[in-house]
Amino acid sequence: MRTVRIAVIVCCLLQAAALQATIFGTVRGVVHDSQHLPVPGAKVTLKAQESDWAQVQKTNDNGEFEFSAVPIGNYTVTVTREGFQEQDQVFLVRSDSSPVLHFELALASVTQKTVVTGEAISAPTDSVTPTTTLSRQDIQLTPGADRTNSLALITDYVPGAYMVHDMLHIRGGHQYSWLIDGVPVPNTNIASNVGPQVDPKDLDYVEVQRGSYDAEYGDRTYGIFNAVPRTGFERDRECDLVLSYGSYYQTNDQINCGGHSQRLAYYGSLNGNRSNLGLETPVSEIVHDAGNGYGGFGSLIFNADPKDQLRLVGSLRRDFYQMPVDPADIANGVIQVDAQRERDGYLNFSWVRTFAHNGLLTVSPFYHFNAANYDSADFDFPNAITDHRASNYVGAQTTVSTTVVRNSIQAGFYGFWQHDNQFFGVLFNDGSNSPISDREIVTGNMEAVFVEDKFAVTPWLTLSGGVRQTYFSTPTVTENPTSPRAGVALRIPRINWVLRGFYGQFYQPPPLVTISGPLLAIVNTPADSTVPQQFIPLRGERDTEYQFGVTMPYKGWSMDIDNFRTRSHNFLDHGNVNYDFQGNPVATNIFFPLTTEDALIRGWELTLRSPRLWRRGQMHLAYSNQIAEFRGAITGGLTNFSFQPDYAPLDHDQRNTLNVGFDVTLPWRAFASGNVYYGSGFHNGQAPPDYLPGHTTVDVSVGKSLGERLSASINALNVTNSHLLIDNSNTFGGFHFNNPREVYGELRYRFHY
Repeated sequence: MRTVRIAVIVCCLLQAAALQATIFGTVRGVVHDSQHLPVPGAKVTLKAQESDWAQVQKTNDNGEFEFSAVPIGNYTVTVTREGFQEQDQVFLVRSDSSPVLHFELALASVTQKTVVTGEAISAPTDSVTPTTTLSRQDIQLTPGADRTNSLALITDYVPGAYMVHDMLHIRGGHQYSWLIDGVPVPNTNIASNVGPQVDPKDLDYVEVQRGSYDAEYGDRTYGIFNAVPRTGFERDRECDLVLSYGSYYQTNDQINCGGHSQRLAYYGSLNGNRSNLGLETPVSEIVHDAGNGYGGFGSLIFNADPKDQLRLVGSLRRDFYQMPVDPADIANGVIQVDAQRERDGYLNFSWVRTFAHNGLLTVSPFYHFNAANYDSADFDFPNAITDHRASNYVGAQTTVSTTVVRNSIQAGFYGFWQHDNQFFGVLFNDGSNSPISDREIVTGNMEAVFVEDKFAVTPWLTLSGGVRQTYFSTPTVTENPTSPRAGVALRIPRINWVLRGFYGQFYQPPPLVTISGPLLAIVNTPADSTVPQQFIPLRGERDTEYQFGVTMPYKGWSMDIDNFRTRSHNFLDHGNVNYDFQGNPVATNIFFPLTTEDALIRGWELTLRSPRLWRRGQMHLAYSNQIAEFRGAITGGLTNFSFQPDYAPLDHDQRNTLNVGFDVTLPWRAFASGNVYYGSGFHNGQAPPDYLPGHTTVDVSVGKSLGERLSASINALNVTNSHLLIDNSNTFGGFHFNNPREVYGELRYRFHY
């Protein structure tokens, strides 16, 4: 089974436009005494719970304080004032949030310290976006999550997220975007890459948003991953060495170092990985499936003065994947030694400026390079294929935010210029045709502006509204859509439940790639006796989303339930050419982007997270009941599909997805964690039956600290060795089995330098 990834993919159009995001929130509060009189001059200390990052200020004459440009994460605020008892509150900061803390200081008649847990912060009224925030501790404790190529951190905690044909899917699509340190990493060709955007071991926090986005977050409809890398504030000239080894000769190794002073923090890492089990296989046997990669990451933060911060983040990666094969093909004389080589690098710079007491300006120029080169051996039979693509992105984003009375206002700009260079060639080793090749050099650009206002009508009711205007242009397509957004969040007194509702529109630009010349002539074979194939220019996907939900905090527990409904016009997908190079009606493994007329994705989602139970353990649950369907004609791309009059399931449609996990601290400085995944089965395009069988996997990890600096763990993924066909779609060559049982050991050692 040949997996030719002809740079084509649709599924994944870019959009960082989707991302006018920032990693910062604002922390506000008021301090008063038992008679509700303001306490001026109180010392307020904001401290990150997992690093040395801290800020200090004093309350004004009204007892108020405000911290701007606070990164995502868990924090403690401590208030002290002579003559009063010290008081603490712990809480979570989310991007673009503004938690308001209230402190009532008691007189210092006793020395007991009062600790107040900010439970209500887990259900903010200034956001209508369902959000999952995960820390580096979650990454280390989740089985398999810290491996370089792993996305278990997403799939184990986010409802409706799963891996199929080596691609992450979330909420019925694969158009999701990464932000690194608040800056988008644009890539119109995401689906042509299987290499990682970031090594999980480099992350401090990840904030996953799914739908109901503010206007600043743009148009990545199905998911936004706002990643906060390690900075060095959690280190004092220390290095971590991570070594692992396990089944299929796999290893995932890294060394990272960091440190900080009062004004400067730095962090850097080098990593390498390899395995004989790289991609999902077309049959249960694992043949020609090695993969390896290496890369580096760096972060630098400099506090120029109390109001100006400079940030620099960069990464370089190189990855290699053999394409797994069916031994039966080799036995029948079909030679297949295909492989893909990928490269990726980005460099983001940010200037963060606070002004007045409630304003924040962020200016971030960026550069991103991405390449995916698919090669067959020259002697491959019957065809040897070369597909090379290189993409360059240069752009910038800027945002400004301020608070005016009860209005939190944000506005900004995001734009980039893109240059794609793709070469596609075929050698006909069976003598059926002369060699053909086609090189496409395409440029495009996108600019977007937005404005958003969140109006706190009362402390328990917030109205939000915004609009995003996008301009997208290529030599063949120009579009200028307007995307309005509106939301409401209502807190119910006493029980602190927050109800929320949202309506919004999104626009997702299409891939730049096209086909022409001899290649188009080869594939321009009639799909039936009356309708010829042709390539129609791709246009952007336009989505309309309705969503409502409720967040229910209770004594440290947090449950979130939401219902969403997304209608798409020009739904971006990809399909294979239904004819081989000789025009024979077979399912080939050459894929081109396409858009279908309509898609409808709807579902219910549930997340549950516990507090630390008995100071020992914590559990989490993520469940999704989801339907993903399409209908209509092909409106863009290679039109080799028939009209679909009624809604029919997409190939990655899975109705029920469940993850239940836990971690627990054991005696003798040991720990254990686990996750159980259940999927009801993906759609079977060759019905009946309509769906493939359900599948369940169990992952576990156990470990122990061997002193202050050394720890060891054993991880077992798919413990029961449940190995079965999970996908028989036409995507990426079609048939895919899930990975069999994997066991590996890991050592972590920290040392000073």
